[in-house]
Amino acid sequence: MKKTAKAVCALLSAALLLAGCGSSAKTETKAAAESTTTADGSTQTVVPKEKLKIGMLLIGDENEGYSASHINGLKEAAKTLGLSEDQLILKTNIREDESSLDATEDLANQGCQLIFGTSFGYESYMLEVAKDHPEITFCHASGNQAAGASLSNFHNYFDDIFEARYVSGVAAGLKLKQMIDEGKIKADQARLGYVGAYPYAEVISGYTAFYLGAKSVVPETTMKVLYTNSWGDPAVEAETAKQLISDGCVLLSQHADTTGAPTAAEEEKVPCVGYNIDMTGVAPDSAITSPTNNWEVYYEYAIQSVLSGEPIATDWSEGFAQDAVRLTKLGTAAAPGTEEKLKEVEQKIKDGALHVFDTKTFTVNGKEVTSYAPNGQELVSDGYFHESEYRSSPSFDLIVDGIEATAN
Repeated sequence: MKKTAKAVCALLSAALLLAGCGSSAKTETKAAAESTTTADGSTQTVVPKEKLKIGMLLIGDENEGYSASHINGLKEAAKTLGLSEDQLILKTNIREDESSLDATEDLANQGCQLIFGTSFGYESYMLEVAKDHPEITFCHASGNQAAGASLSNFHNYFDDIFEARYVSGVAAGLKLKQMIDEGKIKADQARLGYVGAYPYAEVISGYTAFYLGAKSVVPETTMKVLYTNSWGDPAVEAETAKQLISDGCVLLSQHADTTGAPTAAEEEKVPCVGYNIDMTGVAPDSAITSPTNNWEVYYEYAIQSVLSGEPIATDWSEGFAQDAVRLTKLGTAAAPGTEEKLKEVEQKIKDGALHVFDTKTFTVNGKEVTSYAPNGQELVSDGYFHESEYRSSPSFDLIVDGIEATAN
């Protein structure tokens, strides 16, 4: 069902692209493009490789994990496709306000034919620029407005990071089991702590997947989530992590972009699962692993589409099966047998034998979830919640039993 839904999105995107081919282009970008006639006689714009300019908006820089993963992914994709780094224009430390509008306009004025926005709050501003620049292709990560905007040049993308979070949760569960078996904690003390950025579906989907992975190993597991209301504030994340530990959490994880939480976990001698990057450098004795995004997969796809004049899917999201999500290497804190178990679980996800949000594995207010259609699209069928299948951005925003989520 997932591939079918994505195929429909691709066809819609193609139809919109063809419908918009008559739009006039801005002078600089148009001069760097050529036209080609497709098999059905229509005309599409193709950008020669040597003339392609790519812009990217980032909320952080190379020193912050989430932004670094996007920067590295873009550079690797460019290298694979034979582009030089001189053809990439990176706008770092751009706030999620009108600053992103100005930055996007600047990239357009510099002649970029392809512009990526990598943070949730950029979307509405990028849409405004996209309306004024039909000759430029805009791709926005984690957003959800592309399908409704009906612009042939605006697209949403994300990845199925919830798959990697689930598997990292299994690693956490194995660590909890080791702690129980060794008498360090009792089963009813298997309490996870989670440093969350915002109460958005993206964050809720991720921490729920992590929790369900741990719970699949230790059924007694519970979890407390504290929100920091920031994507990246190392001091606040460290403080929040310590608060969770003082509240009785014996293992930590995060959906926050810095090393603040793992650093605190190392100081307090508490095992942890990170995000984006390998955390063993800051938490050599505490880090188990980190779910991470391999953005190169999408950037290579999008760039190649622009180079060849092919349509880009309105919504795109892939997971383990396309190598779009991964886990970093296991740290010394991982329980014995973790590597073998994680390979087994990952393969089941790839094969479709395991669905992360299997509705038999959780309840909400004591009841199984049999239907959920917040935007008119039914997301529960065949016994599981179809995350990131009908749109790329996460939709799972239910607070399941066993999780307590509050502001710090």
